[in-house]
Amino acid sequence: MPLKNTSGEWGGVSKTLHWLIVVLIIVMGYLGLTMVDLPISPHKIATYALHKSIGLTLLALVVLRLLWRLYAGAPAVVPGISRGQHLAATSMHWALYALLLATPISGWIVNSAAGFPLQWFGVINLPALVARDHDLHERMASIHEWLFWTMVALATLHALAAIYHHFFQRDATLARMLPRGWLRRHDQGDIP
Repeated sequence: MPLKNTSGEWGGVSKTLHWLIVVLIIVMGYLGLTMVDLPISPHKIATYALHKSIGLTLLALVVLRLLWRLYAGAPAVVPGISRGQHLAATSMHWALYALLLATPISGWIVNSAAGFPLQWFGVINLPALVARDHDLHERMASIHEWLFWTMVALATLHALAAIYHHFFQRDATLARMLPRGWLRRHDQGDIP
């Protein structure tokens, strides 16, 4: 599999970044939804620290993914895709990128407004983005949660669209983002 994207499929770097981000979002969702109910303890503090560190990692990976996409381009439109479907898919991708950037940045603001220090896995100290402000903390916490649920909704639609393309339109939309050989590509037979 080539590292760079080709006209027919996403390359190894794009696929790796895509699936790594998906896995980290699932982990972040679990941590974010369960950590708030933990009793105050060293475990809760460690869980929050892990959530923040993974969020910063996601932010870096999304920036890397965007830079890679600008460098490596994107595959050509799958044959048979209507202009409306292509426009919807492109809009969905860019909306997801915006949410993947906005959600961790909003979390960073939540942390800053709460007055907590921010470290990436206890190795790198990061600056506060805003001064300590209780009202801003409360507003941004709500926005952070809203951004997360919006991202979940769009990512679910994104996944359902890929499944629809595979099973109903019988095209290579899903197959070209998966590792070679995971699915049969209906437009070109099996990928060797």
